[in-house]
Amino acid sequence: MQNMNFLAIVVAAVAAFVASAAWYTAFASPMANLRDAAASGTSVWTMLFVVAQSLVVAFMVANLASHLGVAGLPGAIGLGALLWIFPAGILLGSTVHEGAPPALASIHAGDWLTELILITAIVSIWR
Repeated sequence: MQNMNFLAIVVAAVAAFVASAAWYTAFASPMANLRDAAASGTSVWTMLFVVAQSLVVAFMVANLASHLGVAGLPGAIGLGALLWIFPAGILLGSTVHEGAPPALASIHAGDWLTELILITAIVSIWR
């Protein structure tokens, strides 16, 4: 856990939460058309979950970036994009196996790409 700035981890988690909120606000209308009415709506618990999730992801990315020696923006963008393969694969699986609408999976995939690059950039540059 050396070379990890815990303030940067918290800032990255908050930045990811804000970016995700902006992302889903921008895609609110298409998402409403693509998912069940029962799944819509945002509660305080949902937002707290997203903050906690962002903290865990930011910590894990910071740990990985530290161990890999990623310190600059180009490396951070590359690592964030590489890490994005995991949620993208999971979302693709939900489309193939569960019949999730591809457009909805694409919206979520774009959010994950944005969050992972933002988190990786913050924790890699701000050590």
